[in-house]
Amino acid sequence: AIATTLLALATDPVTRWTWPGARQYLPPMRTFVRAFGGNAFEHGGAHCTHDYTGVALWLPPGGDADSERLDDLMEGTASPSAREAGSAIFEQMAKYHPQDPHWYLPLIGVDPAHQGKGHGDALMAYALDRCDRDGLPAYLESTNPRNISLYLRHGFEPLGSIQASSSPELIPMVRHPR
Repeated sequence: AIATTLLALATDPVTRWTWPGARQYLPPMRTFVRAFGGNAFEHGGAHCTHDYTGVALWLPPGGDADSERLDDLMEGTASPSAREAGSAIFEQMAKYHPQDPHWYLPLIGVDPAHQGKGHGDALMAYALDRCDRDGLPAYLESTNPRNISLYLRHGFEPLGSIQASSSPELIPMVRHPR
């Protein structure tokens, strides 16, 4: 699951702005995935396609990313631009992040060799069924404009825009239960 996420994020605009070169990107990424979405494994929110070509790491209500580990990782490995803009981006993210119980999708990705084959749709449908059964909203920040259509198809609505300095735009999105 982590290896697939590593491959999927290799072309993500925000991730590659943060770690632009291959030598900058590869070493911290396993730690990044574990810090940002690793709690999904412990709380029943890690979903993979049967052959691990696609992965979605959902954090349940009350489940959080490891902020301290993320801060340390950013400080020690991110590009100067990302370090400079990081706190402003995280502050903006916090403004949009729901305060009420919800499922949070910090990471979703499909191995680039298998994109466009419905894996992302299957992962979204599976997790959103649970959100609907629980009567809880789902929340995410899209870091790639190419993914917006996937999220819109599954009922997510844009809430605004997050950007600081030279960063690519992030789009916070919410989906209310059906």
